[in-house]
Amino acid sequence: MNMMDQLTHRGLAKIANQYGGIFHLRMGYLHMVGVSSPDIARQVLQVQDNIFSNRPATIAISYLTYDRADMAFAHYGPFWRQMRKLCVMKLFSRKRAESWESVREEVESTVRTVASSIGSPVNIGELVFTLTKNIIYQAAFGTSSKEGQDEFISILQEFSKLFGAFNIADFIPWLSWVDPQGLNARLAKARKSLDGFIDDIIDDHMQKKKLNNDSDEVDTDMVDDLLAFYSEEAKVNESEDLQNAIELTRDNIKAIIMDVMFGGTETVASAIEWAMAEMMKSPEDLKKVQQELADVVGLNRRVEESDLEKLTYLKCVLKETLRLHPPIPLLLHETAEDAEVAGYHIPARSRVMINAWAIGRDKNSWDEPETFKPSRFLKAGVPDFKGSNFEFIPFGSGRRSCPGMQLGLYALELSVVHLLHCFTWELPDGMKPSELDMGDVFGLTAPRATRLVAVPSPRLECPLS
Repeated sequence: MNMMDQLTHRGLAKIANQYGGIFHLRMGYLHMVGVSSPDIARQVLQVQDNIFSNRPATIAISYLTYDRADMAFAHYGPFWRQMRKLCVMKLFSRKRAESWESVREEVESTVRTVASSIGSPVNIGELVFTLTKNIIYQAAFGTSSKEGQDEFISILQEFSKLFGAFNIADFIPWLSWVDPQGLNARLAKARKSLDGFIDDIIDDHMQKKKLNNDSDEVDTDMVDDLLAFYSEEAKVNESEDLQNAIELTRDNIKAIIMDVMFGGTETVASAIEWAMAEMMKSPEDLKKVQQELADVVGLNRRVEESDLEKLTYLKCVLKETLRLHPPIPLLLHETAEDAEVAGYHIPARSRVMINAWAIGRDKNSWDEPETFKPSRFLKAGVPDFKGSNFEFIPFGSGRRSCPGMQLGLYALELSVVHLLHCFTWELPDGMKPSELDMGDVFGLTAPRATRLVAVPSPRLECPLS
């Protein structure tokens, strides 16, 4: 394998098969540690999480996060704790999630789009990417307008490509100024475009706030919530009162917005597409889910939110999808000081790559680990994904677990349930399920290598609009 192949979820899993659940790689000046065992993951994420709670910052991450001005990649400490509290209490609170009509509105729009394409092939990958970017864009910026959205998404996609690129300057820092691959120049250009776009949005929100005389009665979005903590100079303390504990600069606000956009767009879209692909690959499981929908909901009305908790097999399908295809396959951590795990010395500032993808396929934890088998989650005592069962950590665990998990799961569940309840799906051109390509590509996420295309036909006896 070449160097880049080694640093993908699949490459690291192959190394683990040869050398075990924890191994060391020396890449230039960097110590890199691969973790592919649930027991070792527990040591890192729970037993010694105070040492392993930092995040490494590649050159791409530094550009994207305004030099760690965000929550996702900030080092563990007072600033990170208050930023996390801000995200949990304000941006991803249950109250806000329940009030996010954008999820329901965009799912309805997606259903109408599919209904207009009955009998014709639908690119499900493109469909669900449009769905999730519209949801997150509206939640972040408070507008469903498509003006400027394509520009912003193209910036995100450029950053995503650069995330997955092997930048030699990450491993040999003195080559950074040479930029032999031209990656740093692309990062600087993308960052400049990003600055212009988000600065305009922040200025617009600040102007609207002045016109509304700082009224609290106006509907707010994420930018409004963050501007409530705006200051020319960042400040943080350990006060229990969040309003007095933290003040955010423009760079902080822009960096958090990028956390949300990156964390909520491609990850959720990939999960929806993988769930649909796995069911197209396994028609028996697709039939079981649709029969459950017919039994619980019927075919003469649409799914309501009160129905969701009764859809047991659908939840099993989504869990199995997340086991095989975790939203972020490699969870990146960095040691704050020297550590010892399983008898091995790990130097300070080592980059630790926890392979959630490989752990979800661990043969010692799962029966038939490579097989899509949702029924496994019907059994008592099967691991859950909330972070305490280290055989199954699609959202991470411990201090650095995903704060937007509930919103992501809500969007995933609502999207899949409506696509399956409203329509019957078949592969195009007589393709057999066994012929469906299930390969992935590596980046921030591990999306399908080829977009899923399927042909819908109507299933309900009631109108779809």
